[in-house]
Amino acid sequence: MILACQNISKAFGTEEILKNISFHLEDHDKAALIGVNGAGKSTLLRVITGELIPDSGEVTMTHGKTLGYLAQYQEMEGNHTIYEEVKKGRQHVLDMEIRLREMEEQMKHTSGDAQAALMDSYTRLTHTFELENGYAVESEIVGVLKGLGFEEKDFDRTLSTLSGGQKTRVVLGKLLLTKPDILLLDEPTNHLDMSSIVWLENYLMNYAGTVLIVSHDRYFLNRIVNRVIEIEFGKCMTFEGNYNDFYEKKAIIRKAQMNAWKKQQAEIKHQEEVITKLKQFNREKSIKRAESREKMLDKIERLDKPEDLTADMRIELTPRIESGMDVLTVEGLTKSFPGMTLFENQSFEIKRGERLAIIGNNGTGKTTILKILNGLLEPDAGKIRLGTKVHIGYYDQEHQLLHPEKTIFQEIADSYPTLTQTQIRNVLAAFLFTNDDVYKLISSLSGGERGRVSLARLMLSEANFLILDEPTNHLDIVSKEILEDALKSYTGTVLFVSHDRYFINQTATRILDLNNGTLVNYIGNYDYYMEKREELTEIYASSASVSEAETADAAASADSAAGGKMDWQAQKESQARQRKKENEIRKVEEKIAELEARNKEIDEEFLKPETGTDLPKCQKLSKEQNAINEQLEELYEKWEILSED
Repeated sequence: MILACQNISKAFGTEEILKNISFHLEDHDKAALIGVNGAGKSTLLRVITGELIPDSGEVTMTHGKTLGYLAQYQEMEGNHTIYEEVKKGRQHVLDMEIRLREMEEQMKHTSGDAQAALMDSYTRLTHTFELENGYAVESEIVGVLKGLGFEEKDFDRTLSTLSGGQKTRVVLGKLLLTKPDILLLDEPTNHLDMSSIVWLENYLMNYAGTVLIVSHDRYFLNRIVNRVIEIEFGKCMTFEGNYNDFYEKKAIIRKAQMNAWKKQQAEIKHQEEVITKLKQFNREKSIKRAESREKMLDKIERLDKPEDLTADMRIELTPRIESGMDVLTVEGLTKSFPGMTLFENQSFEIKRGERLAIIGNNGTGKTTILKILNGLLEPDAGKIRLGTKVHIGYYDQEHQLLHPEKTIFQEIADSYPTLTQTQIRNVLAAFLFTNDDVYKLISSLSGGERGRVSLARLMLSEANFLILDEPTNHLDIVSKEILEDALKSYTGTVLFVSHDRYFINQTATRILDLNNGTLVNYIGNYDYYMEKREELTEIYASSASVSEAETADAAASADSAAGGKMDWQAQKESQARQRKKENEIRKVEEKIAELEARNKEIDEEFLKPETGTDLPKCQKLSKEQNAINEQLEELYEKWEILSED
């Protein structure tokens, strides 16, 4: 055990946030700390670091172990550059190198015992320097900075010029290079794009120390953690495994708790009915029996009804009317800003019922596309056509469509003037705004609360084409799952930008990857995108450094029918054919496995003594096996043809 929390309790005023929280971490554990917004996750991390004193309980850590902490928000000023600040994480190694150079210089001017002693110190320090990877320390610093999304041209920027998100990345880089025994990370992926998140995943998976992560990024947690600690209603429970393991186990526990409560409630109701009946008989014996049952009922330890967070927030997205089959057609879309071309001559279309995700690194132009489609930005070139009866509902990640000077109630009432006070309150209650909460000013709300107001507006819009820009930003896991369910059951069309890979995997039916200014089409969810990314990026979105001839060769070798770079429609058709083939192969393999298993069962039947003496049964089994073998021959041949194709 390297870290333990024992009966940690913490209250702010009359609100008890943490109630007897207990768990421990072992060496090399990678653990997730999860819970809804406001559950107390960040509070617990601050207690562990000593920044907050608990009302009761204690935190113990193995003697001599070091602890590093990344908070969600960073205050950092000064004239240091990004490189200078991050370099401090390996300063002790750099100091070793300076000391080694000094010792080398001293050796030139010493002799005898003094030189022998100096040589001995030099050898020991060199060994330590090598263990700390000292000779590669500069490249290690550069690798971390690039991994976290900084380019070499950014290295000399001073801290005072950075945004809050960039400062957080600088602190994270410095912390990773410090290599503490225990890493506490509070929402480390918040300001990272997809490629940086993948880099951080790989870094943490190979990290030698113990890691405790607060994160709402379920894909990230699935790849890294071996333990999940959930804080719910002030209490905590530990689950072995990754996020998916936790989700399955939690569902089983929740169901068992609900069944136990229902069973007890049924028993209580039954006993109360029997007591009432016995008293109605109005006989001395009956009344005594009723009193005896009442005493037994009073002694029962009553179970609390399991609370269900998902029951509180409700999202129902229902189009008022159905659109035509062609929802959106984009042709030759081009957009540049001074000194930078985002994309040029890009085309795509969306059909009714599709849920299309646009993905790509920060700064590639994803949000720009959504703003162009909503008329908030003018394209440099291109045509945009909406289909018949298409009504757009737009969710803006910066929530600029909300009016900061209005209250939550006014925002909804002014947007939908036909709604009554009761209707508005009911809608807001579905998004967890109750009582006087509805009179909070928009300007005073947190990012998550603004997101919920925007979702409430979206739900009321009855639009049949939703355009969503980072809809899961600031939402906790429970809220994300509710939104996922709402989108999956939505009968309209969805176009969204998101960095949340789990959310994309759950909701997207198609993906457009904005890569090197080119939209590459993938007919499937995020898992399919990961499977095909290398192959299709090579064909459709090779970087500018690759020559046109090399690009054409790659395309020709991958699909000779393409004849060079395909447009999005050809991509769609090619991938659809590929998916169809893959499905056919999978079905053939499943059928082969099924028939081979039955063949094995028949062989085992033949070995039984009672089968040998049962001639009709032998004949029946033999006939069945012959038929199976004929089917298998056909399937083997079919599989071979499909695989060759």
